[in-house]
Amino acid sequence: MTATVRQMWRHPIKGIGAEPLTEVRLETGGPMPLDRAWAVLTGTSEDTGAWQPCRNFARGCFGPELMAITAETQGNQITLRHPKQGEITLDPATDGARLLEWLLPLYPAERPQPHTLIKAPAGGMADADFSAVAILSLTSLKALGDALGQELDPRRFRGNLWIDGTAPFEEFDWVGRELKIGTTRLEVVDRITRCRATETNPETGARDANTLKALREHWGHTDFGIRARVLSDGDIALSDSLEVL
Repeated sequence: MTATVRQMWRHPIKGIGAEPLTEVRLETGGPMPLDRAWAVLTGTSEDTGAWQPCRNFARGCFGPELMAITAETQGNQITLRHPKQGEITLDPATDGARLLEWLLPLYPAERPQPHTLIKAPAGGMADADFSAVAILSLTSLKALGDALGQELDPRRFRGNLWIDGTAPFEEFDWVGRELKIGTTRLEVVDRITRCRATETNPETGARDANTLKALREHWGHTDFGIRARVLSDGDIALSDSLEVL
């Protein structure tokens, strides 16, 4: 079975900004380069220098407005854009205070507030405590959208690679299997269980689709997409084939 890579995304700051890519080089055991390389602590959470669970950070499930942020990286600069807040360009190593000032009006006052932008450990600050690439299916997305009666933007699910050419949710059968994409190989580790961030429209920052309820009612779970460890260095580009080995 082969499929095709149709979209590629990374999220330089966890929960804050999605950036499209056309090609990427993956390294053995690593995440998508610059994916979740930074994160914003909330409440009483402190920087430990190590991976921390997602509840400690600003995320779309807590602040849906964050889902409408886009990102663009150039060198050590990240430009973020939001339909209400406009645009900001910053160096995350030195401009954490500027980011927080820009971000706070978008974050619900009743939630533990964002307070510190931190650099993630080398493996990134993804929701799982291991480095992986998130692979999602456009046919699965269409099936979910059909169940909801609306078209769904892929950015709701904050995946890295979006593929086409498979049956809906066929990707779940790949857990424990190896994949070849471009010139790299990956091993599928597990399915991704979803949160309320997926209920939010990335164009507006407003919740408008009960994705979790639809997954439960039609498929008996709240999983969408798979995580895969990178087994070998290699390049991936749009239109590359995915082969299940």
